[in-house]
Amino acid sequence: MRIRSATAGELPPLQDIERAAGAPFRELGMAEIANDEPPAPEVLERYRRAGHLWVAADEADRPVAYLMGEPVDGAFHVEQVSVHPGAARRGVGRTLLAHVADRAREEGLTGLTLTTFTTVPWNAPYYRRLGFRVLDEDQLTPGLREIRTHEASIGLDRWPRVCMRRD
Repeated sequence: MRIRSATAGELPPLQDIERAAGAPFRELGMAEIANDEPPAPEVLERYRRAGHLWVAADEADRPVAYLMGEPVDGAFHVEQVSVHPGAARRGVGRTLLAHVADRAREEGLTGLTLTTFTTVPWNAPYYRRLGFRVLDEDQLTPGLREIRTHEASIGLDRWPRVCMRRD
């Protein structure tokens, strides 16, 4: 598996990865999440042009996972990490996060942040195993508060969510 920057031609396949990765949410009674549309091509392109959209590519150099994010208040905020179910449970997400942590360190950022569902096994429990910790409300930076406010406004707080950080 190789981690590299996404190309412009890979944006539609990344949307397909997102749809496939979302499907297991149905089994948890979260059909709205499973049915949620992936980021639009123009959104993915914005992250790609900023140099903040990476893929994990298989032996044929086809993306099987992706991660996108951006700096927020001195840390790199992971907006989305999605692994195709056919590539799950092989360390692909962990490898993408390690790659991004290295890039963030090179950019002088202090850590990684993300928001996630608390009870979904491949969300908060998974990130805890990777060294992320839950941030209390008083530990949220202004940018993270803005992200959480937006998430609440689009209904994501219907299920318990947290903001997490790994230094």
